[in-house]
Amino acid sequence: MEHQQSSHHHSGHQHAGLIQILLDCAKACEECAAACLDEKDVTHMAHCIELDRDCADICFLGAKLLMRDSEVSHKFLVICEEACRLCAQECSMHDHEHCKRCAEACRRCEQACHEHHGAQQMN
Repeated sequence: MEHQQSSHHHSGHQHAGLIQILLDCAKACEECAAACLDEKDVTHMAHCIELDRDCADICFLGAKLLMRDSEVSHKFLVICEEACRLCAQECSMHDHEHCKRCAEACRRCEQACHEHHGAQQMN
C-alpha cells in the first residue's frame, strides 16, 4: 500500500523573520537568567530566572516548530506570546540592564507571535 504524504499542515509561509525574533528573545532570556545568577540577592531574582528559563525554552521550541513547518506551530505561538508577556512583566520590575534588554526582546517577540498566530485558539 502506497503511503501518501499529507501536506495539509504545511503553510508555505516564510517564517524567517519570526524565527529570528524568537531566537533573539531566547538568547536575551538566557543571558538575563545567567546575569541574574550573578546578582547580589539571587533569591530576589528567583522568579525572574524561572520565567527567563521558561521563555527561552518556549521560544527555542517555537522557532524549531516553525523551521520544520509543524502543523502545531501556529497554535504554539499562543503559548510563546504568553511566556513572553509574563517574562517581560517580571523583567520590567527590575532595574538591571540585562532585565531591561530581556523585557524589550520579550515585548517584541510577544507582539510578533500575536501578529503571526492571529486569532488562533487552543482547541
